[in-house]
Amino acid sequence: MTLNTPMLTEKTYYTPEEYLELENQSEIKHEYLNGEIIAMTGGTTNHNKLALKIAAKLLAILEEQGYEIYIGDVNLWIETSNRYTYPDVMVVKDRAIYQGKNQTIITNPLVIIEVLSKSTANYDQGDKFDAYRTIPSFQEYVLVSQTEYYIKQFVKNEQGKWVLTDYRGESEILKLESVDFEISLKQLYQYIDFTQSED
Repeated sequence: MTLNTPMLTEKTYYTPEEYLELENQSEIKHEYLNGEIIAMTGGTTNHNKLALKIAAKLLAILEEQGYEIYIGDVNLWIETSNRYTYPDVMVVKDRAIYQGKNQTIITNPLVIIEVLSKSTANYDQGDKFDAYRTIPSFQEYVLVSQTEYYIKQFVKNEQGKWVLTDYRGESEILKLESVDFEISLKQLYQYIDFTQSED
């Protein structure tokens, strides 16, 4: 499925302004990477359940503490890599800082959470993470498997180094470092069918 416009078959490079105009007309979401427009695939029910549960729990705990929680339909602009992307879940301290006058694109996540899928796992852990790390406000990255009780957590320490912690098994408890939040993997994965095919 592609954007509802002939331009995508005629061009190989798009400006950010062209991307935003096309994205506003599109029925599906696309990422933008340095001139290239990439269609995003649909997610499994496991993917949806995990992202929604994390976002709901974060909202319930953090909203009164001065944080905003956003889910996968909010666009993130990363200026240093000329990239627009849609993280599964973002936590923003205080209020979102928008790109220009557009109130659909934010620039200042504190925490980003991605639910991994077969088609995007390498990208989420590689090039995308490289881009995320250039965001000044960004302090914590959480990658959630949808096929087993497994989470990777990267936290930026005081020396600016990214430290990895693995959580594997239903008895583990994910504890975020940037905000006051924790959830057991047993609770998070309560209704997840591990036999379901990944997206």
